[in-house]
Amino acid sequence: MSKLPKEHQFIDLSDYGRPLARVIANSLKSTKYTPVDVTIAFVISGLIGVYCILKEFYWLAAFFLILKSVLDAADGELARVKETPSYTGRFLDSVSDIILNFIILSAVGYLTDTRFILIFLAFFGIQLQGTLYNYYYVILRNRFEGDTTSRIFEDKKPTALPGEKQKNVTILFFIYKALYGIFDEIIYALDKNAPEGKPFPNWLMTLVSTFGLGFQLLIISVLLVLGLKAFIIPFFIGYSGLIFVFIFIRKVFY
Repeated sequence: MSKLPKEHQFIDLSDYGRPLARVIANSLKSTKYTPVDVTIAFVISGLIGVYCILKEFYWLAAFFLILKSVLDAADGELARVKETPSYTGRFLDSVSDIILNFIILSAVGYLTDTRFILIFLAFFGIQLQGTLYNYYYVILRNRFEGDTTSRIFEDKKPTALPGEKQKNVTILFFIYKALYGIFDEIIYALDKNAPEGKPFPNWLMTLVSTFGLGFQLLIISVLLVLGLKAFIIPFFIGYSGLIFVFIFIRKVFY
């Protein structure tokens, strides 16, 4: 099931793993496995990918990074087919993503003998990119009555949904806010009127989708297998400049 009505669906370049994610979710629908189990699986896949990067097994690293991206979509798909949405899964997914992003870039930086400040700038840039993409995407999903598990602004602790513990939701929410708060604040400051603007055109959302984590992992994977690992960190630092381009387009035309 799409997260948006048909007329507002766009080509999401970061969501290439969705078809396989649906196959995985449907295969697990009648099993004991939960969306959180799938989230744990994508963490394991990401860590194996990091190990392969450090060992310079770049094709294997690419495989496990892409698999991580597919499983990252599969946990949400499984929650939908089992009709078990949860804030626990939503926040655990996001917390796992940001930690893995830092570890992946640190591994690349270690191999390429890159200064920590540049690794951090690339990490900061990747997170800002992803935040802008999620910000615009969640605005659309809320506006057009699509999937509303995620909120435009995660500014207050949510109440646990049936089947999950409030304690777990509370702990994960505060970890989420500690890790993502600065990025949310920056993007909101740059484009705080986006929720009141015109609906974003599909073509703009397709461009912004290159900021999605799936596409970021694809870029890292391609550069690794091409032997261009030294370009990964500089690329993401430079690519962050498009944040201002996309926001400018949104503000001026929409």
